[in-house]
Amino acid sequence: LKAISNTNLRGVNVVRKHYQSQHRFDCSPIAQVELNLESRDEIVPILAGLQLVYTNNQLRHKAVKIVAADLNEESRRDVGRPGMDDWHVVVLAAVRLGCNFDYDKLQDQVENHRSLRGVMGIGDWQDADQFTFRRIRDTLCNLKPATLEKLNNVIVEAGHTLAPEAATSVRADSFVVETNIHYPTESSLIFDGVRKFVPLCADLAGTLGIEGWRQSDHLTRKIKKLKQNIGRIAASKSPIKKDALKSLYGDLLARTDQLLTRADDLVKTAKSELSSMASVSQIAAIERWIELTRQVADTAHRRVILGESVPNSEKLFSLFETHTQLYRRGKAGQPNQYGRLVLVYEDGAGFISHYHLMDRESKDQDVVVEQTRIAQRKHSGQIDTASFDRGFHSAENESSLQAVVDDVCVLPRAPGQYAERLKSASVQFHQTRLRHSGVESAIGALQRGNGLKRCRDRSEIGFERYFGLAVLGRNIHTLGKLLLAQRDANSLPAQSRRQAA
Repeated sequence: LKAISNTNLRGVNVVRKHYQSQHRFDCSPIAQVELNLESRDEIVPILAGLQLVYTNNQLRHKAVKIVAADLNEESRRDVGRPGMDDWHVVVLAAVRLGCNFDYDKLQDQVENHRSLRGVMGIGDWQDADQFTFRRIRDTLCNLKPATLEKLNNVIVEAGHTLAPEAATSVRADSFVVETNIHYPTESSLIFDGVRKFVPLCADLAGTLGIEGWRQSDHLTRKIKKLKQNIGRIAASKSPIKKDALKSLYGDLLARTDQLLTRADDLVKTAKSELSSMASVSQIAAIERWIELTRQVADTAHRRVILGESVPNSEKLFSLFETHTQLYRRGKAGQPNQYGRLVLVYEDGAGFISHYHLMDRESKDQDVVVEQTRIAQRKHSGQIDTASFDRGFHSAENESSLQAVVDDVCVLPRAPGQYAERLKSASVQFHQTRLRHSGVESAIGALQRGNGLKRCRDRSEIGFERYFGLAVLGRNIHTLGKLLLAQRDANSLPAQSRRQAA
């Protein structure tokens, strides 16, 4: 029963409230929680922003209702085991990547950080078992990316009431968020596939009483040894050793093909003798790993054995994060980046008012017009000025953007056209261009402070959720700094070097 109580699966009835409407004796009201205004830690403005959301009845009701729609999508809220309040989930979602915590660190902060507990409405008498890292993780993973986008819109709208002029200007840029993968080579990816499907085949064969998989560990080690030899030779600069690479790859592909053929035969046998002993999900998992391994082996055969040039669209860069893409953007020190390209729009106050995860094959110029239209709708048509770098430019894009925003700053890529445009540009155009580089500061803050250097969550939906959580943490941090600056501009948490966009 205790193990069941520490899970938060969809379809399990969990008693939830939006928030505790009755004041507890063991903690102060959330609006009266004192924050350390002599601390420059990022959690202080985040908690200040959350206090603003809670004390504003309209914002609070919007936030908790948005979250509640996901938490009990397939279950009842009035019966079952006790669960987190919706307000608890809002706070944990903001703090997780607002402070770039992992789930263990977040659990520790919930248990020991006095101000955080106060903003959550948790008293000293309340049992901390409710906030284990597993329960926090499972609950936050119930949130959909679309839900986080709605929650971000609520925060940005609140920020625009504090700084109305911020909604009139945006500056946009894209960057790569790395996926949590090892450096991809065909040999290492083939080994990843083998080490996944071979043990599954051995278990299935043992369940069905089929012989031939007793040496599964030995077979996996053989592939691993070949992978290591290929890695050593590939790293060598000797031309003599390079000649052996093709031979080793041939041996690796031949052994892998034998294993794949045996796995196919086992799956066919298991399907023909399907019974309660043979798990359908286990067979499906084996088939999935076989398919992925065969795809990588085919790519390696074409590239190494046949000498073909395989396009990136036909490659897999990870068997675990199959949505990973290779980007060569010419960044200093990072010629190759493995992850996903994301686009962010920063407004005049520093809020990420709109964000978008691009498709694997999309480029900046392919999405800028559509996403700018969406950003304009989110700003209720208030955007007067928008700036982009040269990667977004095309003649068609420039004319289309001018139909969406009055003042558009997007310079041509060609050096001659670039210089000509600068000569004929207005003073306002030059000012907008000079301020555009500030969006790089926002991207740097997202990467360093909000975990967007490398995504730590799994799967494509997990990646999109992680992206939304990072933007939510950044926006609430910005909201808190605006609020603290209005209360006391000299307080340390309110200090900022930011210049208006």
